[in-house]
Amino acid sequence: MSKAQTAVQDTDARRRSHLFYLSSLRRPLIDRAEGIYMWTQDGRRFIDGSSGPMVANIGHSNRNVLDAMKRQMDRATFAYRLHFENEPAEELARELAGKLPEGMDRIFFVSGGSEATESCIKLARQWAVATGQASRWKVITRFPSYHGGTLGSLSITGDDALAETFTPMMRVMPTVPAPTAWRDRDNLSMEQRGVRYADMLEEKILAEGPESVVAFIMEPIGGAATAALVAPDSYYARIREICDRYGILLIHDEVMSGAGRTGKFLGGDHWNCKPDIVALSKGLGSGYAPLGALAAPMRLVEPLLASGGFQHGHTYAGNPLACAAGLAVLGEMDRLDLIANAAAMGNVLMDGLKELAKRFPFIADVRGKGLLTGAEMVADPDTLKPIEQGKKATQRLLDLAYERGLIIYGRRVKGGVDGDNFMVAPPMIVTGEQVGEIISIIGDSLEALAGEFDLPVEGRG
Repeated sequence: MSKAQTAVQDTDARRRSHLFYLSSLRRPLIDRAEGIYMWTQDGRRFIDGSSGPMVANIGHSNRNVLDAMKRQMDRATFAYRLHFENEPAEELARELAGKLPEGMDRIFFVSGGSEATESCIKLARQWAVATGQASRWKVITRFPSYHGGTLGSLSITGDDALAETFTPMMRVMPTVPAPTAWRDRDNLSMEQRGVRYADMLEEKILAEGPESVVAFIMEPIGGAATAALVAPDSYYARIREICDRYGILLIHDEVMSGAGRTGKFLGGDHWNCKPDIVALSKGLGSGYAPLGALAAPMRLVEPLLASGGFQHGHTYAGNPLACAAGLAVLGEMDRLDLIANAAAMGNVLMDGLKELAKRFPFIADVRGKGLLTGAEMVADPDTLKPIEQGKKATQRLLDLAYERGLIIYGRRVKGGVDGDNFMVAPPMIVTGEQVGEIISIIGDSLEALAGEFDLPVEGRG
């Protein structure tokens, strides 16, 4: 009996669940987690090779974080921002501001990534109104991209599969192509392609009318929608230049790439590309508590405060327990030097993935920074023809890895409806030996996938 069949039997034997989520698929019950490992109640061990959905940056069950949360629980678990200030929120904001680009020192806490990106675009709009630029309301985004699941954040998400049902309920924002320069077949250098993709933003601004555009939002290093896509270096400075030219705010969605995962505190730090507003979440709370943040300079916040305040808020904004967790997470990043480890282990991981690409030519591209990496799979590496959509190759690979005790991540990379990939993003505490084990399991899973779908393997006739 296969592990997959065992998993089905295990879950089918359980009582009927009253929960619903993405599908009716049942999964094993979690028992405990520690470091990069997770165990089910029936004793199976899994390597968390994606940190959940790129959340558990410092690993599971870190004792110092748990102790900090316990100390706060003994004092107060909730205090509403309109009634009280709380020390963990104040200290976390101070610590966070010290890790961000100079001047990015005003923090607004939320509970997750969708709240963070929606807060960013609402801040941008209210700033425009407060400064006499009420005609500015459009937020240009990239296609494909992912910025969240609420109606506001979904309006700036370039993903047909997610947005189509809800389009009549929201105001969809204009898009420009994501910088998928590796796919292009032309005579341009990668640096020239980077400039060309950036210039598409200027073309869109002019088409929409500069006076109507308030912001451009982008992931400096792609998330699930583009599988850790990295633009050519030339792209970033050119984007900053274009935004400055037209008085448009640059928003960096660092929900997945921030909090040290890429080997810098922010993904944009790799290019010294300073945004006007930053969205953070996921690794900021590292799975210990729901936590996210908007960060902005005082020059954007002051006009709002002077005109009556930020017309926005959430019940759990600045929750003392969540902020105590976040403060301890940042402390553990520093104590264990995890950002440096993410950079070093990211190099090891990237080398391993590139070796797999040599062995399995249907891996057409390997990309990412630090411990945020992705690989795109195609049916034909010469033409980049995608694998037949009905085969659901991404999900099959994820299932094959899961059967072997490894959790990796994936989503279709062409607007959510086509294009297969997988992402590998283990916790930042990962060791070289553990990276080797992850690569070995992925290799076994790719071998099985190739056999099932008749995909090319180096050395096979």
